Amino acid sequence: MTLLPRLLWLFAAVLFIALMAQVSLPLKVGGLAIPVTGQSLAVLVAGYGLGARAGYQAGLLYLLAGALGLPVFAEGASGWRVLGGASAGFLWAFPAAAALAGHFGDRGWRPSFPRGLLVMSLGTGLILLGGMLWLAYLYDWQRAFEWGVAPYLPGALLKVVLGAAVFPLLERWQQR
Repeated sequence: MTLLPRLLWLFAAVLFIALMAQVSLPLKVGGLAIPVTGQSLAVLVAGYGLGARAGYQAGLLYLLAGALGLPVFAEGASGWRVLGGASAGFLWAFPAAAALAGHFGDRGWRPSFPRGLLVMSLGTGLILLGGMLWLAYLYDWQRAFEWGVAPYLPGALLKVVLGAAVFPLLERWQQR
């Protein structure tokens, strides 16, 4: 792929993630407000579609766009305060999760619902782990799980299923 189409795909992936970040349901747990968003779904779908390297780059560009002040994070937030706040661990895990999902796409996995469930589960687990590790650093392990994992499991499960349903559609779209 030449440079211009590659850049356009990266831009489209960052835009997709930013738009899905605005699909937000605020959840208050333990005094923290970490919104449940469509970001992780978009990160993993984009990563799978782009491949490991470009998925990782899209995740980094998304974080850079937010750091530079573009309102790409949940609820239109931006800036370094977000990248060091309570949701930072989740956000910083996005590039690695996109690369993980892209790794399966790079290996020639034909997307199917069962394979999509595996890829989405692994990627979601990585994002939740990043969030939990950061919250454990800020607070403690018990609060990290109670505030950063447990309340988000139902939404995470829903996004895993939605993402897995999208994977076979990606293959059809890529073949055109």
